[in-house]
Amino acid sequence: MKKFTTLTGIAAPLPMVNVDTDKIIPAQFLKSIGREGLGEALFFDMRYLPDGSENPDFVLNKPAYRQAKILIAGDNFGCGSSREHAPWALADFGISCVIAPDFADIFYNNCFKNGILPIKIDKETWEKLLDDAVRGANAMITVDLEAQEIRGPDGGVATFDVDPFRKECLLNGWDDIDLTLQKSAAIDAFEKKRVTAWPWAAPVDG
Repeated sequence: MKKFTTLTGIAAPLPMVNVDTDKIIPAQFLKSIGREGLGEALFFDMRYLPDGSENPDFVLNKPAYRQAKILIAGDNFGCGSSREHAPWALADFGISCVIAPDFADIFYNNCFKNGILPIKIDKETWEKLLDDAVRGANAMITVDLEAQEIRGPDGGVATFDVDPFRKECLLNGWDDIDLTLQKSAAIDAFEKKRVTAWPWAAPVDG
């Protein structure tokens, strides 16, 4: 998993409430277990018109936000089903941080496991960041995970809370597999001991 340390980029405003995972990536795109290419399907029903052309009114289709790395989202972002394809699609598009007043729990947890930093922020700070995002490419925002700070284009600084363990995992780029491999010596030792203690349970070759 890619490390998350400090991110500076354009923030796209999407202040809709209750954006569920089906809006983030519709069910027809869940056939693939690969992560590459899912960015094309991100917010598909809002991003494209029935004829397949881009909806010029959708925020990520506007020139100022095509390279957005941060999303300023509305309350209860990521509600609905637990599909992990939702953070995959965000990451493949290039969004590494989502800032919202609140998130659905499963989506919130899935973000951390896939290298995306979800930040819960108070409403007043959220409104200021949303106002910054509306200014488009003229308003670069910096998210510093180590310092737990969001720095706005006008020099304003907001702090945020994050679970220490999740913070450490993002800073080091550790996903669940990486965390398991850190215990590989202990796992190997257990397997050797198990074969001796319970030979009847040893795997059979061939």
